[in-house]
Amino acid sequence: MSDLPLPVVDLSPLSSPHADENSLNGLAAQLGNAFETEGFAYLVNVPLSFSHDQVFGLAKTFFQLPQAEKLRLAKRSLERNNDNTYRGWTGSDNLKEGFEVGPSNQPVESGWARRKANLTEANVWPPESSCPGLRKETEQLHAELQDLSSKLLSVLAIALGKEPSYFDYYLHGSVSTLRYLHYPAINPPSPPQELCCTPHTDSGILTLLQQDSTGGLEVLSPDGRWIAAPYVPGSLVVNIGDLMAKVSGARFRATRHRVRSSPGKERYSVPFFFEPGVSCAIRSVDDGASETIVYGEHVLTKMGGWVEFQDLEKSSGIIEHVVAVESGAA
Repeated sequence: MSDLPLPVVDLSPLSSPHADENSLNGLAAQLGNAFETEGFAYLVNVPLSFSHDQVFGLAKTFFQLPQAEKLRLAKRSLERNNDNTYRGWTGSDNLKEGFEVGPSNQPVESGWARRKANLTEANVWPPESSCPGLRKETEQLHAELQDLSSKLLSVLAIALGKEPSYFDYYLHGSVSTLRYLHYPAINPPSPPQELCCTPHTDSGILTLLQQDSTGGLEVLSPDGRWIAAPYVPGSLVVNIGDLMAKVSGARFRATRHRVRSSPGKERYSVPFFFEPGVSCAIRSVDDGASETIVYGEHVLTKMGGWVEFQDLEKSSGIIEHVVAVESGAA
């Protein structure tokens, strides 16, 4: 794996319930260096019970549903008569469709439930008869990725010179999102598309990505070159978002990345976005840093630039809310 374009970090120490201090410190040094330089890394020997084939099998099971069934689970930005605004199916164009779920036991916070986009809403699911086992296995996958994220946050706390428990309060009421993504094959006579996901940074804390063998992920290197991050069997790709870069006091890099189309080939990927609780007060690890960001407000502000929420903004007033937040009126 020495010829890979991104650092490779072995997570074997996290498989032990009682990892020794030296192993954790070594892991913290590797992850910290990867995030300070590239902002991305491959993770190998990941403590998950799901294989890539199983994960992508779940995604394929969902996306093979008839369009009418998927529309019943669509976000309100796509299907006006539906109640769900933050969880569910999105199919904004012919380049990509997605299905998003949060924690299985997500407590609804009444103050946030009244927002135009309800960040704490319950998941929506197809009938069990249409997708046997999908809900149970997806909930288990979400729980395992959440547990892995909590362990990685402990390691990152060490890398930033803090106690391993420093980020534990991020876990209270966490609204982390698991997203199944499907990029359909683009065949003639459809016009070719160079990119099926345009350059961006992730907005939050931590992203764990499972990509299939089709590849297409590209990462912007520190010297300004787009480099391919190919599929590595059994690995996850990890990167941090804008908010974690701020939390780290700018030690860590939130790196721009994109997805290049593969003409004639469909692609599946499954990112997991670790998200704190909506009321969580996020601040820099630097002593004396005064700025505090409430996570839910941060997300609602960022939603103004997300394609799948553009129609929801126009119809329900999220733009007005975002302006109020940014001006300090909310």
